[in-house]
Amino acid sequence: QVQLVESGGGLVQVGGSLRLSCAASGRTFSTYSMGWFRQAPGKEREFVAAISWSGTTYFADFVKGRFTISRDNAKNTVYLQMDGLKPEDTAVYYCAGRTTAVPVSFTTGYTDWGQGTQVTVSS
Repeated sequence: QVQLVESGGGLVQVGGSLRLSCAASGRTFSTYSMGWFRQAPGKEREFVAAISWSGTTYFADFVKGRFTISRDNAKNTVYLQMDGLKPEDTAVYYCAGRTTAVPVSFTTGYTDWGQGTQVTVSS
């Protein structure tokens, strides 16, 4: 099990950028698949992006071409670079981890979750 702590959220204007970070504790981070999810008020938590332990990336269709996900195993950190932000990207963003080589896009597939970081995009 790992402890996950997100940071980097904030208020940004339409078209702006933010980089979210998720720092993990524990020595097994490199064997975890990591995902980013988001939850807007009144909506279900939804998949945004994920990265396998080997670095293969996956994205929801609505963020393709705008968001990138990466990881630095030496720093036990996964990142979500968000460019071209839109008002509909406003949500609390969560990182999640699972102890398999390949990530999944559903929330129940992850065993470890961070507390979330708020992203607000103003128009």
